[in-house]
Formats: sequence, C-alpha cells, structure tokens
Amino acid sequence: MNREFSYTQAHFEKVQSKLYELTGIRLDTSKEALVYSRLVRRICDLKLAGFTNYFAYLARTPAEKQEFINALTTNFTSFFREAHHFEILKSFLQDHPRNLRIWCVASSTGEEAYSIAMAVAEHYGRFDTPVEIIASDIDTNVLITAAAGVYKISRIKSIGAQRCKQFFHRGKGNQDGKVRVVPELKRMVEFAKINLLDSHWPLQSAVDVIFCRNVMIYFDKQTQLALLTRLVALLPPDGLYIAGHSENYSSFPQVVRLSGQTTYYPAKRS
Repeated sequence: MNREFSYTQAHFEKVQSKLYELTGIRLDTSKEALVYSRLVRRICDLKLAGFTNYFAYLARTPAEKQEFINALTTNFTSFFREAHHFEILKSFLQDHPRNLRIWCVASSTGEEAYSIAMAVAEHYGRFDTPVEIIASDIDTNVLITAAAGVYKISRIKSIGAQRCKQFFHRGKGNQDGKVRVVPELKRMVEFAKINLLDSHWPLQSAVDVIFCRNVMIYFDKQTQLALLTRLVALLPPDGLYIAGHSENYSSFPQVVRLSGQTTYYPAKRS
C-alpha cells in the first residue's frame, strides 16, 4: 500500500501504548490502518514530517494529548439505540418516584443522552422533572456537537413522528435538512468531559442510574473490573447499571448481578 508517510509496526505499537496510557483503551491490531488514516490527518494539519515528528510533538505539547484522543476514539451512536433500555428506564422511574440522577457515561454526539431525556420527559409528561442527567465523553469534539443539539434530519426518522414533532425543530434556509433539539430538552442534559481513567470524576454526588453501553469492550479485563467497581460504587443498593449488547459481566458477580437484558443491579443490593 502506498502511503504518504512511513508507518511501521513500531509506530503503531507506540500509538497503542500511548492511547492505553491516556485512556485505558486497548487498540486491536486490526485497527492498524484506521490509526494511520486518523493520525495522518492530524500530522498534515500540523505540517509535520511524519509519525516520528508527531510523537515528539505529542510529548512536548500537553494540549495535543486531547487531539490525539479525539482522533482515535470511536463514536458510533443513534437515537434510542437498544430501545428496550429506555422502557426499562421508564419502569425504574415509575418504581422510584424521587429526585434522581442519571449518568450517561459515553454520550458521544449526544443521541443517547437526549434519548434518555426524551424517555424521562415522556414518563413525567413534562420537561421540568426531578431527574438530573449528566452526559460525558472523553472526546471534546463530539461534546461540542452534543451540546449544540443539531443533527441531520435522517438521524431522527426512526424515532416516530410524535417524538420528532415534540422534541425537535426543523431547520430552515441554510439549516434545511437539519433538526435542532428543542431548548426545553437541551436544558435537561448537562454535558461534561470525563476521562474514566482519571483518579477523580467531577460528580458532586452519587447517581441512581448509569448508562455505560458498549464502552467496556475497549478495555482489558483488569481495567473493566476496576472501572465497573468504581462506577457501581456510585449507585445506591437499588440503583441500575445499563450495559451494551456486547457486554457481559457474569464474571464479576462480586460487583453486579443481572437484572434483565444487559441491565444490572449492584451486588450489594439486599
């Protein structure tokens, strides 16, 4: 394969090592080509001579660590993805009529967080609810998109006409073909940058429901156990942890126990 810059196995392993150090994410060897395509864009933007020069720049430029993370993290999401989870959330709200906090751990461009907010608003029949929603991601670029709440209209076609009408405004003029989340829904969600590997998470108090879906698959078993233990420690005994379809925590019975389809309760629950 003809490439603009020299790219060796050592370069790829350097990227693997650095990403693991910064985020805990293990890059599979199958991602070698993806790493090249993602980082070449950054190298060209910086007008550097190649990967060796980029690693030197990364080492001496603290702000580049975030750009490095943004370039290599994967963000795939959609509105009401794994729809059964939102019905489970509504049942939880029904059974816990009190002030609640929900943490959407990997919010990406915001679709999951706004889906949570829509489910909450639908349950209460209003936007002013006793539920606080915190949505976080490690990628600062996707958080900008999430906070803006503007999407291509094709992104919401699968959620139903009633939800489209209630929760989105259609764009006009140069915004034709796009939709914007209504302000009332946007105010229900607080977006923040959080790196799960950080020793301190900027959460002011415990949470009642955690959406952490299809995130743990990027970590090794040791990191999964450490993070799952920290996350579940934030939940009350009757709290709810919602995982992704590709995640299974049966090997961590000391931390969680299965509640339903990819949903868990803390093992400490009485």
